[in-house]
Amino acid sequence: MKKIFMLSLAIWLGAGIAAWAQQGPKDDIKDAGKEAKKAGKATAKAAKKTGSATKKTAKKGVHKAASGVEKGADKVKQKTDDKP
Repeated sequence: MKKIFMLSLAIWLGAGIAAWAQQGPKDDIKDAGKEAKKAGKATAKAAKKTGSATKKTAKKGVHKAASGVEKGADKVKQKTDDKP
């Protein structure tokens, strides 16, 4: 009798654990979806920030190069104007 009771108790516990364990994967999938959404938003924000920094750096480089070209042109003009 004791063996039957222990066996039935083990079966009930096993069934309870199995039923509880099946709820976990559903929650894991929902959490994974939420995490993927957060990661996507973070990636978009980082891409925008990187794009803005790249734009600013490129703009500075272009203006610096234009300034250098203008200085060079002024030097050439001075040298050609000084000759009689």
